[in-house]
Amino acid sequence: MRREALQSTQRWVVKIGSALLTNDGKGLNREVLAHWVEQVVALKNSGKEVVIVSSGSVAEGMQRLGWKSRPEALHDLQAAAAVGQMGLIQAYESKFADYGIHTAQILMTHDDLSNRKRYLNVRSTIQALLTYGVVPIINENDTVVTDEIRFGDNDTLAALTANLIGAEVLVIMTDQQGLYDDNPRTNPQAKLIHEAQVSRKDIEAMASPEGGALGKGGMYTKVMAAKRAARSGTATLIASGREPNILVKLAAGEKVGTLLIPDLAPMTAREQWLAGHLQAKGKLVLDAGAVAVLKSSGKSLLPIGVKRQEGNFQRGEMVICVDENGKEVARGLVNYPANESVKILGQPSHQIATLLGYVADDSLVHRDNLVLSE
Repeated sequence: MRREALQSTQRWVVKIGSALLTNDGKGLNREVLAHWVEQVVALKNSGKEVVIVSSGSVAEGMQRLGWKSRPEALHDLQAAAAVGQMGLIQAYESKFADYGIHTAQILMTHDDLSNRKRYLNVRSTIQALLTYGVVPIINENDTVVTDEIRFGDNDTLAALTANLIGAEVLVIMTDQQGLYDDNPRTNPQAKLIHEAQVSRKDIEAMASPEGGALGKGGMYTKVMAAKRAARSGTATLIASGREPNILVKLAAGEKVGTLLIPDLAPMTAREQWLAGHLQAKGKLVLDAGAVAVLKSSGKSLLPIGVKRQEGNFQRGEMVICVDENGKEVARGLVNYPANESVKILGQPSHQIATLLGYVADDSLVHRDNLVLSE
């Protein structure tokens, strides 16, 4: 996808971070939020469907509770988010109402997207809302999330949302002009990358792991989000939220920010769902033969090709498949719990019944439940 093609795209996911919605962490900047709403309305008037992934609830809650710095304890973050989410959604709802547009609040955890039934339910809900002309506003459900199931940052949540609904464009707003070949905060000679293919190996090295005081991201999470979004063929735009009318300029195809172009064949919807599992319950170490078979033929993973395992996983949970050097090869849903799979590692499939007393499947991970890693 080139910039000129952006004008004809229909479905966008726009991620707006805390730094672009708040008064340096002192609550929401409603004037700035109103400007974001004005731009989204302009996109809708041009025929686009827009989903907003919005930060800001914790910062708003901090302001309402009189806290000066972001808390570290999970229960404090949950309290701030619960208080602040009220103000965040109220602000969006009132501003969009000025244009006769309804909004919908959707709070998710990674557990919602890992569960296939809930994944399909939330996808259907968002698609229905878009059909009705509603603007969905998505945030992580900080009030119930735990460290084990959290997305970690809204860049990742935005990318998985793009996969979820098959968005053509993901826009990630930041406080930088886009992706540079070095950290512009420390190197004034750093050059902006206007356009690149998302599969380029060097763009990860270019991305700084540093984030702002309020945000949890940094450019690295934005690049990784672009790679995740590319699974559904989604192009990613990383641009400065400080630029006036930035969304309108991007939609017009203007050369601002960084366009990361998906250049690999999109995954199927089920493969996207499998690849979107951020939390794995275990690890399977494969021999060289099994690695070669998975990469070349797309067959199921048989127990004979697994040398050892790690983790206390249950049947149907996500496991990561790695080579003997620890490099991830694939991930998928395992057919046997850890206490049973350990008994059949390295064994031919016809021995499963003898070793376990039953056969759930001839494979440890069936090819329909397995996706190769990038």
